[in-house]
Amino acid sequence: MQPNWDDLRIFLALAREGSLTGAAHRLRAGVATVSRRIERFEAALGVPLFLRHQSGYSLTDQGMALMPRAEAAEEALAGLRREAGEQDEIRGHVRIASIESLITPLLVPALTPLMMAHPSLDIEILFSTQAVNLHRRDADLALRMVRPDHGHLRVRQLVMMGFGLYGPPDGTRPARHISWPEQVGLGTVLAWSRTFATPGTPRFAVNTLDSQVEAVRQGLGVSVLPHFLGRLAGLSLIAERLPDGSLMERPVFMVTHADLAGSSRVSAVAEAIADSVTARRAEFGPG
Repeated sequence: MQPNWDDLRIFLALAREGSLTGAAHRLRAGVATVSRRIERFEAALGVPLFLRHQSGYSLTDQGMALMPRAEAAEEALAGLRREAGEQDEIRGHVRIASIESLITPLLVPALTPLMMAHPSLDIEILFSTQAVNLHRRDADLALRMVRPDHGHLRVRQLVMMGFGLYGPPDGTRPARHISWPEQVGLGTVLAWSRTFATPGTPRFAVNTLDSQVEAVRQGLGVSVLPHFLGRLAGLSLIAERLPDGSLMERPVFMVTHADLAGSSRVSAVAEAIADSVTARRAEFGPG
């Protein structure tokens, strides 16, 4: 008969407690189960492990000799369980290149529960109007409005982000247009803004969305902004379509290098972002 090594923990419990009742309580098992499995373990090893007394159980010489090895096996199994648990933990560093508009309202709340659950996970978010180079590993994951057309990349469209022309909360429509500086690589949004202006329209150009939203909120002018930011700031929607009737919208893609497909840290971050965007998909439309 081969030993059942699960009986090793029964042996250790009885050796430490000195009674069937104590061992059964420690193991949350029945007294008869403990007794039967000790007898089975002794039969498999071919040696008596305990002396039975009216006052309880004591180890035989053979049982005493087995104790160090049994405790070493117990510690090895505990280490194995700890190691398995650590494999379930998401750890390491993930760098995200994002569209600016998504960072504060979406990425931070989406990633907070993940980071709280995995203290060893480090996340770095950066934004730029220029696309980062994933092949050069400038980032592990990127949120883009332009689908990459080459490279060993995994691309997933998350949502269609809608834009509208927004004015101050009081419903007024100041003449000044607020937009991006000309040198910033956001030609589409700049083109949309120009369709609502005339050649002599005064402008205020600033290269952060937070500043654009605040300028509109303060009554300085009007601006083409993502719908979910305009609504969040309580701004007044002036137009959700261009003068020619077409919608102002851009796709948002999640892009990762294909070599990172098996990375648990990158996959966990990507899924947290995708789940958050999916749950809030309606916010990206005109409402």
